[in-house]
Amino acid sequence: MTSDSSASFPNPSAAVRGERMTGAQAVVRSLEALGVPSVFGLPGGAVLPLYDALMDAEQLRHILVRHEQGGGHAAEGYAAAKGEVGVCIATSGPGATNLVTAIADAYMDSVPLLAITGQVFSHLMGTDAFQEADIVGITMPITKHSFLVTTPQEVPGAIAAAYHLASTGRPGPVLVDITKDAQEGELDFVWDPQVELAGYRPITKANSKQIQAAADLIAAAERPVFYVGGGVNRAGAAEELKQLVELVGAPVVTTLMARGVFPDSHPQHMGMPGMHGTVPAVLALQEADLLITLGARFDDRVTGKAALFAPDAKVIHADIDPAEIGKIRAADVPIVGDAADVIADLIAAVSTAKIGRDCADTTAWWDRLRMLQERYPLGYQETTDGLLSPQHVIQRIGELTGPEGVYAAGVGQHQMWAAQFIKYERPNAWLNSGGAGTMGYAVPAAMGAKVAEPDRVVWAIDGDGCFQMTNQELATCMVNNIPIKVAVINNSSLGMVRQWQTLIYNGRYSNTELNTGHGSQRIPDFVKLGEAYGCLAIRVEREDQVDDAIKLALETNDRPVVIDFVVSADAMVWPMVRQGTSNSDIQYALEHAPEWEEE
Repeated sequence: MTSDSSASFPNPSAAVRGERMTGAQAVVRSLEALGVPSVFGLPGGAVLPLYDALMDAEQLRHILVRHEQGGGHAAEGYAAAKGEVGVCIATSGPGATNLVTAIADAYMDSVPLLAITGQVFSHLMGTDAFQEADIVGITMPITKHSFLVTTPQEVPGAIAAAYHLASTGRPGPVLVDITKDAQEGELDFVWDPQVELAGYRPITKANSKQIQAAADLIAAAERPVFYVGGGVNRAGAAEELKQLVELVGAPVVTTLMARGVFPDSHPQHMGMPGMHGTVPAVLALQEADLLITLGARFDDRVTGKAALFAPDAKVIHADIDPAEIGKIRAADVPIVGDAADVIADLIAAVSTAKIGRDCADTTAWWDRLRMLQERYPLGYQETTDGLLSPQHVIQRIGELTGPEGVYAAGVGQHQMWAAQFIKYERPNAWLNSGGAGTMGYAVPAAMGAKVAEPDRVVWAIDGDGCFQMTNQELATCMVNNIPIKVAVINNSSLGMVRQWQTLIYNGRYSNTELNTGHGSQRIPDFVKLGEAYGCLAIRVEREDQVDDAIKLALETNDRPVVIDFVVSADAMVWPMVRQGTSNSDIQYALEHAPEWEEE
């Protein structure tokens, strides 16, 4: 990560200065120069020159996906698991628009993504040519920047600049749209682009006065809480965070995007906050007198009704993106900077503050939080219909796989249970679509993660609804020897929507039954579907089958595995804060809220 607007990259070993080549060959050379090992894509007319050049790539593995959205999510999964830029390629028109969901997803979750699209010939642009879409215009609100390349000479600089933008400051997606004539035309390839981006100067080093002010607030706080978001994960600052947290001695909550950046097993960890957070985590924020906010953005799923969130708390807010500070909650101490640098500076300042003054006593605060942990532990009710408890299934996946695994979730109930019931001890072990909530994320993201981390066990924990959106990438996995494990938490419905229909719409289940599970037509039959893709496919309907199926999946590494876990549709995600209400109104089960003691 760099604080400058300019960056330089090493010369590619395969390139000769001034070598004559096409713009398409220059794309390949540029990616190789940047050290990109793998890209995910699908060819089409407007990227045929690039795909021809890929045939001769010496250091670049291209993985042919079955849908461009899958390619985008695979690049996201690669980036999130590896901590590097993920790259995807699509053709013009519908190929490019199929990438839009993944680009938006990466933008919301600050994932470093480089999307390369083909475009029609430059002289045809604006004529409604075959497979023409203004992808630069379409993606403008959901990218850090978009480049339109119309000449071959622009290619190396655009690729280098896009990679630099995606990976520095607040990470995010960058689009490079290259016309077909720019790919076919020739240039004398030179790889020494000094990336100069006017106005792009991400601040990574924090203001020392703000750091000191934050240290003073920390020393004086009687009820401090570390509110840690995904920005700490993206900054690779897990070790620094642990050091600061132990120095301060305050409790920690990790948002959905930050799961694993602070170990679940650590005694100072209260769990995940938010709509489906633990009671101790939610109430720690609500009752705090100081929020030490690091790389988090006060998302509505965390705050509940923002006006009623943490009413007595002063706020330290550190973020690399100045636009996030004060956007939702005013900060008493705003700090703009990279999380790793900010935390390192806070360690030094808090250490000095502890030596030079008496710090506030947090004993009563810890007594309160330990009581909440003891009284309201995370748990679930066994099902009454004889079907599997989804929470038990997911918990056993985590326990039998262990903390070195990678877990990618779709969106919905299974996502929340995977965030709750798997214990995360390290960063980059938990991948999910947090901001956009994209159904269909899990399978391709797991595929990308397995490419990035081939020696790790990678699970896609998916719902029967999500799985039907992108399961065609199992073909990609099978053909390319990417042996992921897929756990389909099959409640035969759009589970989270059904839960809201149960709680808010009096059980009027409008269009949420999917007919995939128990007592239904089983369309599709997930075991037959998995087998059709060449996977090992298993159906699990009894609790005594759960462990054996997971162990068989863990032992099978010559092909992907699909397990159809037939679970109860009546299982719900608890705790829950209803949308638009105060976090103080959290319920830990249906019609059960913590009993408030008189102050």
